[in-house]
Amino acid sequence: MTDSFPLASFSLHVPDADLVPEPLDPEQIVSGSPEVTGKVVHESADGRQVRGIWQITPGVVTDAEADEMFVVLSGSATIEVEGGPTLRVGPGDLAVLRAGDRTTWTVHETLRKVYAISL
Repeated sequence: MTDSFPLASFSLHVPDADLVPEPLDPEQIVSGSPEVTGKVVHESADGRQVRGIWQITPGVVTDAEADEMFVVLSGSATIEVEGGPTLRVGPGDLAVLRAGDRTTWTVHETLRKVYAISL
């Protein structure tokens, strides 16, 4: 565990959490000028479990997903899973994405989520 992660149990008020830029690969951007920010709040010693906060501004982007569960705190998006369902998510929604899912995110209003990823 690095110095940037708490060594004990903690709480964090997510709506006010300071996030840092996480630039998108330009090839992921389909339309608009979406910007991503985030913050890892916990990572397991082996790096296989990651917990954090992630935010994206409106636009359309593509991604290849990890095994992830997340809860949307604010904003909304439509997530099209290639060969699978179309998910419409907003505040209070929990979603699960599977490792290898190829997705297209249409972000309607700035979306902030908390996530747990297993690698």
